[in-house]
Amino acid sequence: MSMVFLECLKEEFHNYSSISSLVYTPINFSYQSVLNFSIRNLRFTSNSTPKTASDNNPKYEHQISPIIYCAKQNQLQIRTRSGGNDFEGRSYVSEVPFVIIDLLNFSEVKVDVQQKTAWVGAGATIGMLYYNIAIKSPRLAFPAGFTPTVGVGGHFSGGGWGVLVRKYGLSVDNVIDARIVDANGKIHDRISMGEDLFWAITGGGGSSFGVILAWKVRLVDVPGSTIYRDLEQNATQLIHRWQYVAPSFDEDLFLRVFFKRNTTWDGRMTISVAFNSVFLGGIDRLLAIMQEKFPELGLVREDCTEMSWIQSILYNSGFPINSLEPLLDRVQHDVGYYKGKSDFMQEPIPIIGFEGMWRLFYEPEAEEAAFFTTPYGGKNG
Repeated sequence: MSMVFLECLKEEFHNYSSISSLVYTPINFSYQSVLNFSIRNLRFTSNSTPKTASDNNPKYEHQISPIIYCAKQNQLQIRTRSGGNDFEGRSYVSEVPFVIIDLLNFSEVKVDVQQKTAWVGAGATIGMLYYNIAIKSPRLAFPAGFTPTVGVGGHFSGGGWGVLVRKYGLSVDNVIDARIVDANGKIHDRISMGEDLFWAITGGGGSSFGVILAWKVRLVDVPGSTIYRDLEQNATQLIHRWQYVAPSFDEDLFLRVFFKRNTTWDGRMTISVAFNSVFLGGIDRLLAIMQEKFPELGLVREDCTEMSWIQSILYNSGFPINSLEPLLDRVQHDVGYYKGKSDFMQEPIPIIGFEGMWRLFYEPEAEEAAFFTTPYGGKNG
């Protein structure tokens, strides 16, 4: 099947040399390394994982239409890959014969400070977007996720959220235009695709409707300080109380909880809990809000650190806050084997529910397990 597909591409591109640098099939020496480059979950590198007939890395927009045509002619499903961070590897795994269109080369970011907008190639990472915003303006930001290596293509089209979600909503709430190649190989912007299709790609999974080339996004204003807090204390009662107050906080405050198993200095197993927050404002107003809404946490001025929005992104990603360069690294260095799942809770978890989770966290197979709880509310309430 891959050879028939390749022959089709040769005809569409008129010669082999024009595609030799952008098409990788199992007979190519570099096939495996190119395929694995954007795989973020080692579960999908096993020999039993279905492999693509062709990993295609187009460099220009006009090279995508022939790939779509040849895939249709050979009844091959198309998987579009931007960053590869999807939990179940949907951008590079399929149970039926398929090819990949890897948008790695579509990573240009153009920021317009005056218009407060940016055009972002679908192959860029959110780290690249953050970097390009930061070098242009300390007062602009974009509401997207935590991990810099996440590709904007899947992140935006799947919704996408981060620490600014309560004030500015999801990433797609701030998408104002896009360029997409449809199933017939035609390129559209928002006007020519129509509002129904534009609505569908902004949250419904963009690759279901075509190959998205780029997004135009609206940038948002942020003040010059962000506040972080980590805490381990009275965990069960605090998390239980957090569920009731966090969704009703001021929309400038994002406070999530992260917990995992830990070992104390004397060898005892315990549950380590971190209350991790970002506040778009000054310390005095934050302390007043916390005293009113969540005094149980015991937040004091010494717990707070003022930093810019971009510094908070670096801090939250585990990088030093004095250099933007790590945001441009699209290689995820801590790739491992994992199973990830997200869900929405409609009712608060009772204390007995948390105590049941703690018991599961003490099981041998839960050594590396982690649990995040994130409040919505605010704009999305």
